[in-house]
Amino acid sequence: MEGLAMLRQLIGQLQELVEVYGSHPHYHLQQHHHLHLQPSLQFQLPLLNHHSQQQHQQHQHPRWCPINVDEGSPDDYYSFMMAAGKSGSLKMLEPCKPPPTKRSRKERTRGKSSGTTNATEPMEQHIWKDFPEDLYEVVIARLPIATFFRFRTVCRKWNSLLDSESFSQHCAEVPQATPWFYTITHENVNSGAMYDPSLKKWHHPTISSLPTKLIVLPVASAGGLVCFLDIGNRNFYVCNPLNQSFKELPARSVKVWSRVAVGMTLNGSSTSEGYKILWVGCDGEYEVYDSVRNSWIRPGIMPSSVKLPLSLNFRSQAVSIDDTLYFMRSDPEGIVSYDMVTGIWKQFIIPTPLHLTDHTLAECGGRIMLVGLLTKNAATCVCIWELQKMTLLWKEVDRMPNIWCLEFYGKHVRMTCLGNKGLLMLSLRSRQMNRLVTYNVSSREWLKVPGCVVPHGRKRQWIACGTAFYPCLTAVA
Repeated sequence: MEGLAMLRQLIGQLQELVEVYGSHPHYHLQQHHHLHLQPSLQFQLPLLNHHSQQQHQQHQHPRWCPINVDEGSPDDYYSFMMAAGKSGSLKMLEPCKPPPTKRSRKERTRGKSSGTTNATEPMEQHIWKDFPEDLYEVVIARLPIATFFRFRTVCRKWNSLLDSESFSQHCAEVPQATPWFYTITHENVNSGAMYDPSLKKWHHPTISSLPTKLIVLPVASAGGLVCFLDIGNRNFYVCNPLNQSFKELPARSVKVWSRVAVGMTLNGSSTSEGYKILWVGCDGEYEVYDSVRNSWIRPGIMPSSVKLPLSLNFRSQAVSIDDTLYFMRSDPEGIVSYDMVTGIWKQFIIPTPLHLTDHTLAECGGRIMLVGLLTKNAATCVCIWELQKMTLLWKEVDRMPNIWCLEFYGKHVRMTCLGNKGLLMLSLRSRQMNRLVTYNVSSREWLKVPGCVVPHGRKRQWIACGTAFYPCLTAVA
């Protein structure tokens, strides 16, 4: 009966509209070829047929006539109105169906997600049921690094992939991703912060094995491993921040407590073949750690062709190209290099560009780069140079956009380079500002880095130091 009441109300509204505007329907029920009324319906609507015939004879344009809705069943009238609606003459709402109401975003999202899950669940089960087992490791090895740690919680088998040799081989076949940055903040010197440039996101790992009573700083990296040195320059540690693989290196045979420069290289293409770490002091003392032997060795003494003291630039991290490490020195200005395979030291006298401060070495595709602050009068700008192998001179290749440099005008700006492996992270700070930017040496693209904020905190952290490393899930210290 409720449907019949709604039908009566709708017909009444249609009749009122027709009488007000005097328009005629777009078709005549008796003449429309696509409308076929059931015999029972035609018998129960004599009034409709009678009035339509009379008005067709008297008027050129027939008008609507009232319909006796008291006779007949609701189903008959519903069938009639639906037949007219299909023909395009009448447009009706479905009986007993309220008008659509606006739902909240939360309800729409919940309905969409639940509907999607129910619709695709049988298909996913069918697909993954026949998925070859030997392809799981191949697919997972090619997932983004950050995504993998979410997938580890699926099952114990996936969580144990880090200990699988075959999974390590699949990871080694994947080209190196964009380097990440492991940094130390002024507020939390015992806990690091990792930045993922591809997702522009900060991560806050907890390396439980690192000593908590000492301040340890990242000084070098290779193959997904980061080398740490305590602030007293006594103890070395090697760790993979992703899988928490950790090792404390044995004590050095040479007791040098002054500041040292550190470099790190791989023996092969991955850490499975071992790695080496070199430290060198300004007085010419140096040692090499071999992970295969797990000991420090003294290959020899500094040759006389290298001027002592070295006057190393400790603001600049060492650059590694193949098996050779490059360190920056200030007196005389230039570079000293050490070949980890042959054990040969070399010295290159290279004058530094004028008005340059806070400069550091960088590397990209086997090329040695130089990045620093160029200050003249009150203007300051970040510039990039490339070392010309034939002339051993620095050639400027790029500089920070001028609109960014306007922020430095008249300010005493200091710069720290937190990574030098193709993608540079620069910390620019003064009393009035604290900026982090990245520079891609290959594409020459400058990007701003979001502020580093600890979890559940609001205060922006000040980056003290850091190093770049290529994230590797299977690298073992």
